[in-house]
Amino acid sequence: MVGKIHPLSFDPQRPDFSPYGLTCVHWKPSPMPRPDHHSEVELNFLKSGSVTYLLGGKKTVVEVGKLSVFWAAIPHQIIDFSPDTVYFVATIPLQNFLQWRLPEYFVEQLMHGQFISDPTSDRFESDRQLFEHWVNDLQNQSTEFEHPVLLEMQARLTRLAYKLPVENRGECFTSIANSGLNKVEQMACYVAQNYTEKLTAAQISEFVDLHPNYAMNLFQKTYGTTLINYLTQHRISHAQRLLTTTDLKVTEIALQSGFITISRFNDAFVRSCGCSPRDYRKSHHMTEDVRRVGT
Repeated sequence: MVGKIHPLSFDPQRPDFSPYGLTCVHWKPSPMPRPDHHSEVELNFLKSGSVTYLLGGKKTVVEVGKLSVFWAAIPHQIIDFSPDTVYFVATIPLQNFLQWRLPEYFVEQLMHGQFISDPTSDRFESDRQLFEHWVNDLQNQSTEFEHPVLLEMQARLTRLAYKLPVENRGECFTSIANSGLNKVEQMACYVAQNYTEKLTAAQISEFVDLHPNYAMNLFQKTYGTTLINYLTQHRISHAQRLLTTTDLKVTEIALQSGFITISRFNDAFVRSCGCSPRDYRKSHHMTEDVRRVGT
């Protein structure tokens, strides 16, 4: 018999970009003083309530009973939730996810920062049972349950990919509406739209009609990180996607991600990910055969 489960919540002292690995837990939403980001693909499943993320500068609501998935390297932060929220969070190491050869349109949308949800909640009960099983199996001290859990996660995401409406299969993460956003959220949105450009704190502040010093202080007070660090996180996430899904040279990836010099890119990447861009590519690169699956 499994003992009582105590829901986990976000630890603001958690080292930036620290990996979670393969996990599935009951999660208790709490106000996040700063965005989180890690390399795993993240699954959310709500049994009740609601959760609103700021994901890549866009307000995104997780709905009850609809399996939701996103690449957690994209900075994400809980900004609102209802007190009756009960949900699961699962994380899948990126290398496992890429080895599954899921349809290309599905993988590419996630790698571009898209938040994907099941169009319906008709699998509510079966998904609830799946997540309960994953929680129990991964609590086991033995690693022998990891393989069946990964197989079940692969099968569930495959079903989700093929369930997406055909007209949505070519969509990528593009423009983000500003409506309903306060000044700080508008800054986060502007960064998400323009981080590959030569963007400065002065430009971001001008966009929201605030003095640069006031804007930067307001941003840090709200998110617990500096505006420049937030900008850098987006650029690193973009570089990770290119390192994983393309054969571009590292120098070209640095420039396309918004970095002015290769040295600044290397320094920022090592600080964020704990390894060089080349080592990251060796561990996570998606082969051409994998990229062709689903076309």
